[in-house]
This record gives sequence, C-alpha cells and structure tokens, in this order.
Amino acid sequence: MPDLKDQIILITGANRGQGRAIAEHLVTLGATVVVAARNFESAMAVCDELGDERAYPMQLDVTSEQQWQKAMAELEEKFGKLDALVNNAGVLKRKAFQEITVEDYQELINVNQLGVFLGMQAVLPLMEKQQKGSIINNVSISAFAPIGKSTAYAATKAAVVAMSKAAAIEVGPKGIRVNMIHPGGVETEMATQGQGVPSFYESIPLGRIGQPIEIARAVAFLASDESSYCTGTEIVVDGGMTLGSANV
Repeated sequence: MPDLKDQIILITGANRGQGRAIAEHLVTLGATVVVAARNFESAMAVCDELGDERAYPMQLDVTSEQQWQKAMAELEEKFGKLDALVNNAGVLKRKAFQEITVEDYQELINVNQLGVFLGMQAVLPLMEKQQKGSIINNVSISAFAPIGKSTAYAATKAAVVAMSKAAAIEVGPKGIRVNMIHPGGVETEMATQGQGVPSFYESIPLGRIGQPIEIARAVAFLASDESSYCTGTEIVVDGGMTLGSANV
C-alpha cells in the first residue's frame, strides 16, 4: 500500500465525486489533503468529515489564473511545500456534434483543458524549488476512445494528454513527474446524471461500472514514491471497457 505520510497533496474538484473519494483515500494513507473547490462551503464540509488536522479547505476556480496564484501563496505560507497536485476538476457535456455551441465548447476548454494548464503552471515554481513533485491529471478514456455526443469533451481530454506528455519531458530533469489516469465509467453523479447505472456496463469485461475508490487507488500510486520511475505514464482504469464487449 502506498505510503503518503507527511505529504501535502492538492486536489481540485475535491468536494464531490471522484475528487472527494481521492481526498478520503489519500488521508487514510497519511497525507494531508488540500480540498480545493469553487464552492468553499462544500469544501469545508468535506474537511469537517475528514478532520481539520488532515484536510484544509481552499476556494479555487481552476479557470482563474489569479485564484491559482492566490491558492499557491496560501498553500506555501501554511505548509511550506507541495508534494503532489491532482488535477481532478472537470465538466461533462454531451451533445450531438451539430448542436454544440461555441459557448459549450469554450466552457469545456476552460475547465477541462485550461484549468489543468493553469494548475500545472502554478505549482511548478514550488516543485522546482523542492526538486521534487508529482502532478497527476485525471483525464478520461474519452481522450482516445470517445463515445457518441462527446466531441468537445473528448477534444479537451485529448489535449490534456498531449500537454501532460510534453510537460513531463520538460520538467522531468527538475525532479517533477507528470502522469495521467484514464477512468472509464465511474459511478458518480456527473457520470450517471441521477439516472442510475446504465445496463451497458454489464457487457464490459469486468461486468460493472467503476467505483470512485478505484480511481483513488491509482492516484495514490502515482502520488507516492512507488511510482518514482513513472512519468508521462497513462493508467487506464476502465474495467476493460476499451477492449470491447464481453458478450459474444
């Protein structure tokens, strides 16, 4: 099991869904988590449940360069270091290709793509000073195996893959690793939209939808020194969904 004792880990979109599960799991492994979210009250609620000594709430709109700069100044003053960044915040919009508006596309770019870029850029000065750090981008299998009505979403995720790999090459000599996780279907409100788990998941090789904790375990590996020789790595956590149907 990864050892994250005394690590400081910033997680965006950590007030719900996969982000919340990641925060909960990393705390059990010894980390102190910075629960970052646009909704500060919900971030505080998560920290109350995790324990104030192990979780710290932070107001952060990932699309704002100013808020990222403020967040890093606050974090460095309080903790003096940052061991890992988990770029988890994201939005999903599914529309037929011809129905996607410029506004729809721009929102997805701002959160899913620009938000990751700003986060990576914001943490680099502190990680460079430490000569160590792990950046984990929670992407999606949509980056390479998109489903219908996900053109804009898939495009933003594919962009993050290219950005992550290019950044990994550049910052590796500085002791900083950049890796990616590609979840398949995960049982969260964003994925199911309150409609329950689609029967489709019964047809994939593992026969079920994924659980947020299963993404959190992959994040823990990439945050820890157990993955010390991994950079530019892509871990697919999809129950075999991208392999094809188990039904014959």
